[in-house]
Amino acid sequence: MQIQVHTDHLIEGGEALAKWVQGELQGRLSRFKEYTTRVDVFLSDTDARKTQGGLTRCVLETRVNGRQPTAVNAEAEKIADAVNAATEKLMRALESELGRLKDKNGRETIRTQEPLDE
Repeated sequence: MQIQVHTDHLIEGGEALAKWVQGELQGRLSRFKEYTTRVDVFLSDTDARKTQGGLTRCVLETRVNGRQPTAVNAEAEKIADAVNAATEKLMRALESELGRLKDKNGRETIRTQEPLDE
C-alpha cells in the first residue's frame, strides 16, 4: 500500500510529519492492505491562520482495487487529532464497502463476480 502525504504551505512538519502519518496509516490500515493500492493524505489549515487556534483538515482518499475512490475528512485543532479522526472514519468506510463484497455467509456476491463470456 502506497501512502502519499500532501500539505499546504501553512502546515509545518515536513519529512518528519510525512513519516509519522505514513507509519500511523500503515499500522492502522494493515488489514486492508490487500484491497488498497494507494492512500492520499491531504493536510491543510482551514482558516489560513486568520485566528488563533485554527482547525487543521485531514482528507484521506483511498484507492480500493476495482472500485471508485473512497474519501473521508476530519477537522481538529491538532494535526494528530485530525489524522486519527479521519483514519477512524476511513476504517469504518472501508469495512462497510468491503463488507458489501461478501454475503452473510462469507461468499462473494454477484457484484464481485466476473461476467461470463458467452
